[in-house]
Amino acid sequence: MILYIDGKYLPEDQAKISVFDHGFLYGDGVFEGIRAYNGRVFRLKEHLDRLYDSAKTIDLHPPLSKDELAEVICELLRKNKLDNAYIRPVISRGVGDLGLDPRKCPKPSVIVIATSWGAMYGDLYDKGLRAITVSVRRNPAEALPPNVKSLNYLNNILAKIEANYKGGDEAIFFDTNGYVSEGSGDNLYVVKNGEIITPPTLNNLRGITRMVLLELARSLGITVREQNMGYFDLYSADEMICTGTAAEVAPITWVDGRVIGTGKPGPVTRQLMAAFKIVTENEGTPIYKK
Repeated sequence: MILYIDGKYLPEDQAKISVFDHGFLYGDGVFEGIRAYNGRVFRLKEHLDRLYDSAKTIDLHPPLSKDELAEVICELLRKNKLDNAYIRPVISRGVGDLGLDPRKCPKPSVIVIATSWGAMYGDLYDKGLRAITVSVRRNPAEALPPNVKSLNYLNNILAKIEANYKGGDEAIFFDTNGYVSEGSGDNLYVVKNGEIITPPTLNNLRGITRMVLLELARSLGITVREQNMGYFDLYSADEMICTGTAAEVAPITWVDGRVIGTGKPGPVTRQLMAAFKIVTENEGTPIYKK
């Protein structure tokens, strides 16, 4: 595997960062997860827009423009001969000292990883995921905004650990006000009486796959509502869905011991999974220039 680090394309065993990089020391940086399908990078512009918005929010100044980073991503895919891939661009604060002050980090670092990636949840796309509502709360927006996709993912990891111990495939976060937020790595949706309900994005990541799913739902004539939700909405749902770049569109059929709907992926979920497969197979930024 070849990786990109600060202007160089390097074999995996030569791709190294300093132990004084503040991304490593403090989680001081931002990242994206991006997918390529059939020789095209899906929603590349939207992902890069979100990456650079995250960077601006933490006062991090990427050394590459969006267009330059887009070309790096495509070139890395070409060098690795990948038509289908998961791509991880990272912008860290860069090398500094052991203090917190970001002014001691004169040059941010850009790292891009691209690797083969199959269906994240395997046969659970047919069976449905088991989800656990966890005790750890999502970072509040006034402390560390969930819309910043930062390298500090400990909040998410704590939720995943709790779900693992309790036998769940995914965690469900609530925020500090008691509203449903998101999964440890996914956006969440309830289907009730043929309508899709999803939380507003102040307390969860503005997912690119979330954007796509809502576009597809509206194009299929499915009503979409954004509103706060609680335990009642989860447990009484007809269907539940989670989405993410890695997860794509996946059904949740069990929450905290409650069977959701029939216990199998429902008709709205299946319709959206099929529509998502079609759009990812036919849209995106070409990796190979014609």
